[in-house]
Amino acid sequence: MKKILLLSDTHGHLDSKITKYVDQADEIWHAGDIGKIEVLDGLQALKPTRAVYGNIDGNKVRLQAPEVLSFSCEGVRVLMTHIAGYPGRYTPQARTLISQYKPKLFICGHSHILKVMQDKKNGHLHMNPGAAGISGFHKIRTLLRFDLSEGKIQNLEAIELGLRGALSNAVDRAD
Repeated sequence: MKKILLLSDTHGHLDSKITKYVDQADEIWHAGDIGKIEVLDGLQALKPTRAVYGNIDGNKVRLQAPEVLSFSCEGVRVLMTHIAGYPGRYTPQARTLISQYKPKLFICGHSHILKVMQDKKNGHLHMNPGAAGISGFHKIRTLLRFDLSEGKIQNLEAIELGLRGALSNAVDRAD
């Protein structure tokens, strides 16, 4: 069994509240718009990290994180990219990737809206963890955690980190 912490859209901001959830995870997955290489390096220093780059990420992040990740973890085929849409409204690139890789779990970010839903047409679970950072239009900073075991996605939990503007426990990583 693997315990996964899934976040997205940190936009260069790594909240110290995330640390308590990282401690309970085996791996961290980041669905893009990391923002600063220091955020990715900070996550990698804590736990094994899988990440894709997002539309705001510069060359430093793009050298360490691909645009698309496809892998298996605990018998679950995972596909992750930053911009994808959602079931019934996928981008053309996302539709092509889904057709090519046939994931059981499809992960994206970008919208800053936490959304988990079954895609019955394509036969996978769609996850967007919302935004964990302080930049954007979202009101609440969110992330997801779940377990993967023997081909199953289990114990899914949405976590609220607080209001987007609440910085009392934040660690803002400078360039």
